[in-house]
Amino acid sequence: MIPKKHTGYVFSFFMALLMSSIMSSIISVVNVGLINGIIVIWLKAWALAFAVAFPTLTVITPLVRTLVSLVVEDRD
Repeated sequence: MIPKKHTGYVFSFFMALLMSSIMSSIISVVNVGLINGIIVIWLKAWALAFAVAFPTLTVITPLVRTLVSLVVEDRD
């Protein structure tokens, strides 16, 4: 198991993995259609998307948390 202090990185990893997978598959199909070899095209797109998404998420997560705290009211 991964220590709890790494929760932010683990969250970013899985978020990047799933979002890049979904987005790259949809964009690949929209751009080229359901052709022979779409899986290879998608996997290449996914690899690039994940390589960008994971570091981006780790860098912007603190900014996003700050923005959310500015627009969400702290009242029950």
